[in-house]
Amino acid sequence: MKNKISFRRLRALCRKETLQILRDPSSNIIAFLLPVVLLFIFGYGINLDSTALRIGLVLEDTGPEARHFADSLYGSPYLRVTTGGNREEMDQAMTVGMVRGFVVVPMDFAEKLKRPTDTSPLMLVTDGAEPNTANFVQNYVTGAWNGWLLQRAAERGEARPAEIGIESRFWFNSSAESRNYIIPGSITIIMTVIGTLLTSLVVAREWERGTMETLLATPVMRSELLLSKLLPYYVLGIISLFLCVGVSVFILHVPFRGSFLVLWGIGTLFLASCLGMGLLLSTLLRNQFNSAQAALNAAFLPALMLSGFIYEIRSMPTIIQAVSYLIPARYFVTAIQTIFQAGTVWTVILRSGLFLLLAAVFFIGLTALKTRRRLE
Repeated sequence: MKNKISFRRLRALCRKETLQILRDPSSNIIAFLLPVVLLFIFGYGINLDSTALRIGLVLEDTGPEARHFADSLYGSPYLRVTTGGNREEMDQAMTVGMVRGFVVVPMDFAEKLKRPTDTSPLMLVTDGAEPNTANFVQNYVTGAWNGWLLQRAAERGEARPAEIGIESRFWFNSSAESRNYIIPGSITIIMTVIGTLLTSLVVAREWERGTMETLLATPVMRSELLLSKLLPYYVLGIISLFLCVGVSVFILHVPFRGSFLVLWGIGTLFLASCLGMGLLLSTLLRNQFNSAQAALNAAFLPALMLSGFIYEIRSMPTIIQAVSYLIPARYFVTAIQTIFQAGTVWTVILRSGLFLLLAAVFFIGLTALKTRRRLE
C-alpha cells in the first residue's frame, strides 16, 4: 500500500501548484501573452512570399516597342520598377540594396524583335547574394516578358508558335501563401518555449525558496511529486495550444482542415515531451536562471533550426539530418502542418505520434530516475 499513489495527496499537490501558477504573473504571461505575441510576430514578420520586389529598368532603346514593354513591367503587381539612366547607375543601386535586380533594354531591342535570333533581346541582372530573392526576380520578369510577347502577338494578329499549356494547381495550400505553413510551424516553436520554460522553473523554484525540504519531509511519493508538477502545466499548455490555434484560424485566417480531437492528442504527446525536458533540466540544475537558459538552448534553438519549420531538412548535411531525428519538434511540425493544410492523414499522424510518445517517455522517465526523496 505504501507504493500506491494517493489521489488525495496528488489532488492537494496539484491544487498547491495551481495556486502558485495563478499567483505568479510570469507564468500567466508565458502561458497566455507570450504565445499571442510570438504568433503575430511569426505571422506578420516572417513572409517568404515576395510580392513587391524592387527592380531597376534601363531603357537604352526608347522606341515604341521598348516603352510598350516597360509599361508591362510597371503594371506588374509583383514589381516596383525604378527607371535608371544607365547600367552603372543601376549597378550601384543594386550594390547598396535599393533594387534586387535590373532589366536592360539594349539599343537594338526593336531590331532583335524583328528577326529570330539565339540572343535574347533583354538582359536581366539579379542580386545573387540572396538566391531566393534572385529567383523571384527572374521568375517575375520572365512572366512579364512572356505575357508581353503574347499580348504583342495578339495585337498584331501574328501567328504564335504551338505551345503546350500547363495548368498549375497547388494541391494543399491553394493560395500558395507561405503564412499558411509558417504559422502552424510557429505554433510548434511557441509550444516548445512554453512547455520547457514553464517546467524548467518549478523544481528549481522549490529548491531556491526552501520549500522542497518541506515536501521531502512529508509522505509524498516521487510519482506524486512529478505528476503534481506536470498536470497543472499540461492544462496550461493545452489552453495555450488552442489559444494559438484560435488566433491562427479566426484572426490570421489560416485554413484548418483537420480534427481538433486529433490535434489535442498529438499536442498532448508533444507537450509531454517538452514538459518532461523542462522538468529534467529543473531537477538537475536546481537554479531558475540556469534552468531557463538551458531550456532555451536545449529546446528552442534546435526546434527553430532543425524542425523543418523554416529550413528544408533534406538540404542539410547528412549528419545534421541524422541529428534532426532526435528533435521532438520535427515530428510535431510535420503533424500540425498536415492537420492544418491536408487534414487528418493517419500515416503522418501515427508516425509522428509514435516518436513523440517515445520522447515523452524518455524525458519523463529520466526525470523520475533523477528525482530523489532526500537532500543531496
